[in-house]
Order: sequence, then structure tokens, then C-alpha cells
Amino acid sequence: MMTFTLDVKDLSCPLPVLKANRQVKEMMAGDTLEILATDPGAPLDFKAFCETTGHKLLECTEESGVYTIRIEILEKQMS
Repeated sequence: MMTFTLDVKDLSCPLPVLKANRQVKEMMAGDTLEILATDPGAPLDFKAFCETTGHKLLECTEESGVYTIRIEILEKQMS
């Protein structure tokens, strides 16, 4: 299991989710994706992303305007 970091600071919706979706396609089940975002809508966007894709939202924290969102990649979805 590996952890990947995706820096999408200063990008607005829908770009953070689109970039995360692209990264997830390169990952394996059990890997963790750590997303760094400044878009205030990112926490809700990634909650919806996880509900749609079946991945697990591990945590979402905010410090100094930067959201750190951690997602565990579960079973790969068919495209």
C-alpha cells in the first residue's frame, strides 16, 4: 500500500475532483490519496466523490485555508 499526494491548491471546482479521479486510476486498492486543496467546496466535493466511486473518505482537516483530504482507494470501479 502506498500513499500518493495530489496538490490541487488554487484550483477551483471541478478541477480538483477531475485531477483526483485521474490519479485514482493509476492507484491500487488499499492505496491512500492525500489531497491538498484550497477550494472551500473541496470537502463536500470529495465526500460526494467517495459516495459516487465507493472509495473511503478517511479524514478532512483544514489548517490556514488548506484542506487535507485523505481517501482510501477501495475496489477498483469498472469504467
